[in-house]
Amino acid sequence: MSDGIKLIVGLGNPGQQYRFTRHNAGALFLESLCDDFQGELRPESKFFGMAERITLAGKDVRLLFPTTMMNASGQAVSAMANYFDIAPENILVAYDELDLPVDTVRLKTGGGHGGHNGVRDIAKALGSSDFHRLRIGIGRPKGDGIDYVLGEPSKQDAEAIQNNIDDAIALMPLLIEGKIQDAMQKLHTDPEKNVGRKSEAISAEKEDKNNGD
Repeated sequence: MSDGIKLIVGLGNPGQQYRFTRHNAGALFLESLCDDFQGELRPESKFFGMAERITLAGKDVRLLFPTTMMNASGQAVSAMANYFDIAPENILVAYDELDLPVDTVRLKTGGGHGGHNGVRDIAKALGSSDFHRLRIGIGRPKGDGIDYVLGEPSKQDAEAIQNNIDDAIALMPLLIEGKIQDAMQKLHTDPEKNVGRKSEAISAEKEDKNNGD
């Protein structure tokens, strides 16, 4: 068991015109996570993005949405990681994954960038590929990939992506506690059992806060 995730990054392009595109699935995950735990992403110029700190599983967790455009995400991630002395193995990066079908979400530790320019730039900026990844499936098109990722999904696909996001949020307490393999097993082998876990995780966090008041 590691000492857990301390920084969660959601990748996407800045601007309202990109907010609901497939390429912003990671940013949508971060936005949902922030909302669920009563946070608010705010501009932080020294981190080249929108940032917040929330309490999750009883620990402070930093959230970051780089606003540098996707291909330069590493500038923001390395700035925050260096400022708070957060090692790559304590970072989770959420992003859209062409190589996974819609309605599929997977956790991965380390490895290559798989052609994702945001992930590539983060690995280069950190000087390491040892960070964790939350890969949100958007499917691979038959035609032009650029137009596809920068387009909005159908209503059905958007609902499936949001369900994937909810499944992942339900398992965030395990990741914060450093139980990476447990989280992977639950997400990959019995995703249907994740139903209700997100609300349980949020309720538990609220109860902890109330007990501490």
